[in-house]
Amino acid sequence: MKLRICLPLAMLLAASTAQAEDTLQKVAQSGKVTLAYRESSIPFSYVASGGKPVGMGVEIANAVVDEMRKVLNKPNLEVEYVAVTSANRIPLVQNGTVDLECGSTTNNSARAKDVTFAINYFYTGTRLLTKKGSGIKGYADLAGKQVSTTSGTTNLQVLRKYDRDHNLNMQMVYGKDHSESMLIVESGRAVAFGMDDILLYGLRAAAKDPGEWEVVGDSLQVEPYACMLRKDDPKFKALVDKVIGDKMKNGDFAKLYAKWFTSPIPPNNINLNAPMSDELKENTKVLSDKPAT
Repeated sequence: MKLRICLPLAMLLAASTAQAEDTLQKVAQSGKVTLAYRESSIPFSYVASGGKPVGMGVEIANAVVDEMRKVLNKPNLEVEYVAVTSANRIPLVQNGTVDLECGSTTNNSARAKDVTFAINYFYTGTRLLTKKGSGIKGYADLAGKQVSTTSGTTNLQVLRKYDRDHNLNMQMVYGKDHSESMLIVESGRAVAFGMDDILLYGLRAAAKDPGEWEVVGDSLQVEPYACMLRKDDPKFKALVDKVIGDKMKNGDFAKLYAKWFTSPIPPNNINLNAPMSDELKENTKVLSDKPAT
């Protein structure tokens, strides 16, 4: 296993309009597949002790690699992991730096213009993480206050729209990743962190003192997460969809979900206690890759 930190922005821009390529052919020729991972998207893709990426999305990506080894007849296929952020994950898929990203990426119509999404494997919505005793119980309490969120996320757009629609005059502060966005609240530079609720539960579980934090507010929307790959590559999409679809049909996905959402997880062995949503239960039957609007 190789780990690699993401490339500088200048190198991303150089190949941002690269033509679509056959991922399976590319991997067969190079003998290597490159998987993206997130550093703090608990419990989907994050770094635990020893610097190793873990999470439900990481396990799904690794299952895709196992299938590629069979299909390509390459049992010794090398795997390289590249750290990505909310801001650079799409360009890195587009330009061929990474072949697959299974993290906490929302499948929506705007992004589908640049990348392709596999079968949806989670559904979530924007809520707020705040310190207990902050007085923040919902969005109305954010009027005129500083609120953090992560650059390059759909949550940023959702919060901006809610702010405009309700004339709250929130002052947005942006973190480069979810850990930094939470740190902004911890350090007092914002009163709350707006993000997908499941990621907020994961960050709370990984905090030094989880009891200091609470997730508040109604969910502003429902959005699906899905693995992301390059556009115009139907062979690779079919393979990824088969891996995820087979797991959903044979019960392996339910076991994987239980491992990461209703059982103790690293680094603090805290149980997120997040039962499978009705939307996700339905999608284990219909196997849809339908984007959010």
